[in-house]
Amino acid sequence: MTDNRWRDLGVRFASALVLLPIGVCSIYAGGLVWTLCLSAVIAALCVEWVLLWRARTPRQAAGGATLGAGLAYIGATYVALWMLRGGPAGMLNVLFVMVVVWAGDIGAYVAGRALGGKRLAPAISPGKTWSGAVGGTLCAVACGLAVGYSRPVHAAVLALVLSVVAQLGDLLESAVKRRFGAKDSGRIIPGHGGLLDRLDGVLAASPAALLWWLAAGQGPLWGAG
Repeated sequence: MTDNRWRDLGVRFASALVLLPIGVCSIYAGGLVWTLCLSAVIAALCVEWVLLWRARTPRQAAGGATLGAGLAYIGATYVALWMLRGGPAGMLNVLFVMVVVWAGDIGAYVAGRALGGKRLAPAISPGKTWSGAVGGTLCAVACGLAVGYSRPVHAAVLALVLSVVAQLGDLLESAVKRRFGAKDSGRIIPGHGGLLDRLDGVLAASPAALLWWLAAGQGPLWGAG
């Protein structure tokens, strides 16, 4: 008998094999390559958000302010990632954010599916569990420590903060989809839905990381707390 908890694991893994190298290579390249890739992703996110907003169910009253707020939210991520990559230790700073968010996603998926348990926010996202939230946080902190090992306390605290913010961003996107009567934000990524589904944590964590970076003196993210 097939275990339905893992039925989408294969397609998720295949999607990650394609998307992960593209993302990492663009972060490593920096400069024009990074700017073009980041701009393309942000533009696609904006288009997806507009389409999601337009396709909301008729009973949902979401005016132009909601549309503008979503676009501003996405735009803040563009500013944050562009500034982080362009500053000192830029490549490592952006990788730190991505590693923490991605590790949190993976940890939450594995722990949530393996352990199950009490729902985290059943009214917003019935599939999310407390075990997944805790597992994702622990995985994010562990991977943050692996990147920022030179300042373990600061790296752990920052990874914890970014992981919590990313999970809140995930819940926010789930709440918006529920409000709009949509299951997924799109269908562009097999196993994940749309770009907003895949990058909801990054959208929330990136501006938070920028604020930390500005407060820390614009060096390595984990260089100060």
